[in-house]
Amino acid sequence: MTGEVKKKRVATDMTQGNPAKLICLFALPLLFGNVLQQLYNLVDTWVVGHYIGDNALAAVGSSYTLMTFLTSIVIGLCLGSSAFLSMAYGKKNQDLIRNGIFISAVMIGSLAVILTGIIYIWMNPMIRLLQVPQETTAAMREYLFYVFIGFFATFLYNYVANVLRGIGNSVTPLFFLGISVILNIFLDLYFVLVLHMGIKGAAVATVIAQYVSGVGILLYFLVRYPEYHISRKDMKWNRENLKQIMSLSGFTCLQQSVMNFGILVVQGIVNSFGATVMAAFAVAVKIDTIAYMPVGDFGNAFSVFVAQNYGAGKKERIRQGIRQSVISVILFCIVISCGVFVLAQPLMQLFVSETSREIIAVGVQYLRIEGACYVGIGILFMLYGYYRAVSRPGVSVVLTVISLGTRVMLAYTLSAVSWIGVAGIWGSIPIGWFLADFAEILLLKRSRTLKKSQDTV
Repeated sequence: MTGEVKKKRVATDMTQGNPAKLICLFALPLLFGNVLQQLYNLVDTWVVGHYIGDNALAAVGSSYTLMTFLTSIVIGLCLGSSAFLSMAYGKKNQDLIRNGIFISAVMIGSLAVILTGIIYIWMNPMIRLLQVPQETTAAMREYLFYVFIGFFATFLYNYVANVLRGIGNSVTPLFFLGISVILNIFLDLYFVLVLHMGIKGAAVATVIAQYVSGVGILLYFLVRYPEYHISRKDMKWNRENLKQIMSLSGFTCLQQSVMNFGILVVQGIVNSFGATVMAAFAVAVKIDTIAYMPVGDFGNAFSVFVAQNYGAGKKERIRQGIRQSVISVILFCIVISCGVFVLAQPLMQLFVSETSREIIAVGVQYLRIEGACYVGIGILFMLYGYYRAVSRPGVSVVLTVISLGTRVMLAYTLSAVSWIGVAGIWGSIPIGWFLADFAEILLLKRSRTLKKSQDTV
């Protein structure tokens, strides 16, 4: 049958087997892939911090926050389309998968091209909006000019990677990302230390590596999965499919964008404290991101699990997966929080020279305040994945607005108090996480109460 999915050796069918085991195994390649992806910027940070200077380090750090916000738009759309493909895979409907690929690829690819143009037209206003100190403005502009040449490659890699994950293959994206990261490290060192290209060299190295991963994974997909090649009959704008993809992708994109816009606003507050705090934040936020990244990847794997079983109509299996996953996330977050709290100073010293003691001290303060509270973000990532998988991505947007709204409001308010200062920015972040979790608990209780009342009528 043409509409039936053919099982692949590398694909994972999550509608059968132990839920926790399947989710963890599926999450492992996502985790390693995300760690590798973070290494793009971490390598830049290490090379720039050790061989170019503190002002260049501050520029790369602020650039990273802006890059994360803009790429989150594309990544959010890719995640939403992946949820649609996971549901289609659960239904074993190959025709639906191909039409979903056509619609989402054209839609997201077009937006990536438009965003690239907007980035270059509005680059200077964006830098001014971030309140970047005068001494770091030129370096940040130079870095952004070159690094955003790779924006389309970011779309290419993330789109194909999410298509593969949607149909149960989380291993292949890791392979191509690993190759590009090794290349990035080599080129970073070569361009900066041998050719003395400065911050421009760090950016160009990242761009080349991004295109290697993006083009490589696309070629793999075209060769390895001929059954998903788009033919003329698949090139149709099915109204129902378009509506569902736009809903999933649009709300997921909005959730990702709101989350990273809040971080961008916080970056502006951080920048107002000067280059030392900027540099400390640039390093600490990357350590922080890698520390809680596993629960983010677990949340994405959990989302694929829920979406496949939602498409297959297995509600009891979804409930079983939720119970097992919550326990796993809480235990993991407790372990990671203890590790970051104890190792905060050695972790900072990996990226900052020991002579920059003030930068290290500020970074340690950030890691110990936020790092103690990873349970909050762990539960939040699971909630994001669940609502995306059951076609209710709007709830994720509400949770993100609650979390980020609280974060921004408290960051402005607390940092203005002289005896709290920059610590108020750090403390506002976990408060936002826990407030969103609390709101979701109330929402779930209300939903269950309504369901029980309807069942008794």
